[in-house]
Amino acid sequence: MNILFLGDIVGKPGRDAVHAQLPRLRDALKLDLVIANGENAAGGFGLTRSIAEEFFGLGIDVISTGNHWADQKEILTYIESEDRILRPANYPKGTPGRGANLYQTPAGSVLVINVMGRVFMDALDDPFAAVDRELNACPLAEGADAIVVDIHAEATSEKMAMGHFCDGRASLVVGTHSHVPTADAQIFPGGTAFQCDAGACADYDSVIGMDKGEPVQRFTRKMSSQRFSPATGPATLCGVFVQTGAKGLATRIEPVRVGGRLKETIPAF
Repeated sequence: MNILFLGDIVGKPGRDAVHAQLPRLRDALKLDLVIANGENAAGGFGLTRSIAEEFFGLGIDVISTGNHWADQKEILTYIESEDRILRPANYPKGTPGRGANLYQTPAGSVLVINVMGRVFMDALDDPFAAVDRELNACPLAEGADAIVVDIHAEATSEKMAMGHFCDGRASLVVGTHSHVPTADAQIFPGGTAFQCDAGACADYDSVIGMDKGEPVQRFTRKMSSQRFSPATGPATLCGVFVQTGAKGLATRIEPVRVGGRLKETIPAF
């Protein structure tokens, strides 16, 4: 199975990059499933119904999120009826939406799990227990033909620990939230592909996708003058491509970077 995971889509520049690049990637990589983190898609903060439907129309099959998932309040009702949008599974019981779901593709079934880390993040329930619960309920090669875990977290150590925790039980564990693509794409000994952060679909002449003026001022002057807003230059689409083989384990993982300011990297067939 061929799966593409796109990092955090930041504002309209990120959406434009997906619109421009995803159709050719679907064809070139013979994709069976596309997952994208959409928690920054609406002006950098949250996700709306119209943007989610735009993503589905572009060929994104599943939208994961993170700490900004509920910034646009309309999502609280929409997520209850739209099972292609996930919020972190380790939110307390009773939170709208779901943190994991099984999706059917022509190539087989894929369980997607979304959790949020706790180091330097909001105090939520244990993400490891949440992932363990989902993996036990729908084991790889028994309940699902492939499993993808999006860990939306600040600390690289927490993301890597999640990767090793899932080794042999998931096809891919990939980090989001940091918006900077890491150079550690690898397949762990048990067969789980891992990358610490997929990066972002955003303008990289920025501070993690945001116009650099306000973040720089806050760091240098410790004062806020305005709300963060997405940088508006040409955006780079960043993500991770994974192939799975026998028993749903990974046989290949490669970074994907297309357009914008970063050096282009597209897996070859």
